[in-house]
Amino acid sequence: MEAGALFCTCLVGSDSWPTPKAVDFLGRVLELGEKLGAMLTIETHRSRPTFHPWATAELLRALPALRLTCDFSHWCVVCERLPDDETVLALAISRARHMHARVGYAQGPQVPDPRAPEFESELSAHESWWQRIALAVAARNEAVTVTPEFGPDGYLHHAPFSNQPVADLAEINRWMASRQRVRLAQEPPLVAPVAQP
Repeated sequence: MEAGALFCTCLVGSDSWPTPKAVDFLGRVLELGEKLGAMLTIETHRSRPTFHPWATAELLRALPALRLTCDFSHWCVVCERLPDDETVLALAISRARHMHARVGYAQGPQVPDPRAPEFESELSAHESWWQRIALAVAARNEAVTVTPEFGPDGYLHHAPFSNQPVADLAEINRWMASRQRVRLAQEPPLVAPVAQP
């Protein structure tokens, strides 16, 4: 609150909880945010109640005030495919507040390098979702915010035996930030700034 944050992304709960327990817990998280005067968003993430599209849709239907930080890369690996249920995607996108710009694929939450031509379809799908999120956020007169979130801790691929990274992580995140800043600024009516990485 002292830093003047627009919102706070929460990585909370467990995928092992039955839906009623998750609804109760996340409802209390939302109450806490309201009491503090802070928007708290819940990240779509493996090992959490939002670990896959259909569980997340149940939570969104039960909690109309629930807002998301969308990292659909986690759904890719959990579903072992690019998410393809348009009804669920549309619901999640309509409740998104922030997005993590990492590209997942059927066998992992992070492609080795999103610039590689073999991951063109995955990059295209993610960028389509991010564009839709940005349009939904802008329609609510909120600032469009993005975190390029390619990470090192178990996410970045390494060559066997040498353990050398297959790509430069900082370079990938800079490339993704620059690319999304340009792409999202070109889509009317997006006029809100995209967050710096």
